[in-house]
Amino acid sequence: MNTAECGPALAVLAETPTVLEKILRAATPEQMQLKPAPQRWSVSEVLAHLTDIERVFRGRVQLIAEQELPAIASYDQEEAYRRGDYSSGRAEEHLRRFHQEREATLRLLRALPDAALARRGQHSEIGEFTLSELLHEWAFHDLGHIRQIAELYRAQAFYPHMGGFRRYYTVKP
Repeated sequence: MNTAECGPALAVLAETPTVLEKILRAATPEQMQLKPAPQRWSVSEVLAHLTDIERVFRGRVQLIAEQELPAIASYDQEEAYRRGDYSSGRAEEHLRRFHQEREATLRLLRALPDAALARRGQHSEIGEFTLSELLHEWAFHDLGHIRQIAELYRAQAFYPHMGGFRRYYTVKP
């Protein structure tokens, strides 16, 4: 699949692991694990979520590519978080696994014909959607988590050391 319709979404999907690696290159293990509040996610937990949801999204693509209007169950990330699915492991390992999972996804997407973008699934909450819409949502999801990780990191690594310049910023990690 290499089409103008989803080119920007595919570019975001391809670059997300590298963007995250570059943002977090100098982050300490403590910064990766620190939660800004008890119910907020750490960088490590966000990376674990990205790894988990990668398999979910890829599974949806496979179903849509193989079946006519397959049923697609909703995914409850908050339930996965409450179960502790994201709380174990190290951030570096989550990022490595995310990179591997994303590479598998990109191989699948690149092998699909452009016509696959019009194929549809039936989501349990939102109804019918196209593969093109899923790819756009996926890129939007990635960018939201890049922003979240950047905010978590900057609030810990830089904000406390900015002295009087802090008055110009509000951080909400």
